[in-house]
This record gives sequence, C-alpha cells and structure tokens, in this order.
Amino acid sequence: MATTRRKSSPSSAKTSHTRARRKSSAKRSASAKRSAIHRRTSLATSRKRSTGRPSARKKASSRRYSKKASNKVGKVMHEYKHGQLKSGGRRPVKSRKQAIAIGISEARREGDKVPSRRSSSSHKKAA
Repeated sequence: MATTRRKSSPSSAKTSHTRARRKSSAKRSASAKRSAIHRRTSLATSRKRSTGRPSARKKASSRRYSKKASNKVGKVMHEYKHGQLKSGGRRPVKSRKQAIAIGISEARREGDKVPSRRSSSSHKKAA
C-alpha cells in the first residue's frame, strides 16, 4: 500500500508562513505593543551601573520577629493544618489565629526575638 503525498513547492510554503506572521503582528493590540516596549526599556534601566563610590551600607536589620521565631510559628502551623495542635493539652485548635498565637508564645518562652505583648491598658484604648 503506497500512500501518495501531495508535493508542495518549498517557496510557496515559505510565503504562506511569512504572510501569517505579518497578519499576526498587525493584529497585536496597542496594549501588547506598549508592554513589549516597556519590557525592553525596563530591562535596560534595571541594570545597575557602578559609580566608583563605595556602596551605601545596609541599615541594621529591623525585623520584628527573628527568623527562629518565624520557623517556630511555621512548625506550629504545620501541626495545626494536620490536626495535631492541641490547646491546653486536650482539644485540637480550630482557629488559625489561635495557632499563630500559640507559636508566638512558644517562641517567646524559648527567648526568641518577638515583640512584647500589648498591655491591657493599651488594648482598651485601641478598642
């Protein structure tokens, strides 16, 4: 069983392809053209050039929570998601906020950098 293939000249295939490409570029909307231009210019301007001066030193870290504290909260959230986090040793924690509070308090007990609790007087003023 021999199958017959229709032969097409290579030049005609090439011209149809370029016609299709021209049509697609003509169809591009103004917003697409603007975004293409923006991409080109933003790449060029985003490169930093050396001025020869020493770079400004980075400001001291002003993190409110230490990395260790955030890891602790992450572990507690993992337990919460899997239903293993208990409140007071008995019942499983149902609230996401409560789980975060437990993680922060555990980090505070370990001595990690965590903001101190709000006093009751400031809490009444805020409410």
